[in-house]
Amino acid sequence: MQKPATESEPRVDPLRERVAAILDLIRPAIQDDGGDLELVEVRDDGIVVLRFHGACVGCPSSNITLQGGIERQLRDRIPEVNGVETVS
Repeated sequence: MQKPATESEPRVDPLRERVAAILDLIRPAIQDDGGDLELVEVRDDGIVVLRFHGACVGCPSSNITLQGGIERQLRDRIPEVNGVETVS
């Protein structure tokens, strides 16, 4: 059982932790191409918000990577994820 958060200890979001774990599995392939990604937020509506870094910024294939790779992996493994968006 998870203990309640205190003022000095922030509340842990299990959904965010699960999303971060999947992103950590995906990250090496993105880094191999000179890019990276950052988990910005997991919204209450199940949308995962990411920020691309490095070679991913401005890459014409980044949308394919986002929709065909990252979003598919997250939705397949975490039913609460409804989609993925990026911010700059």
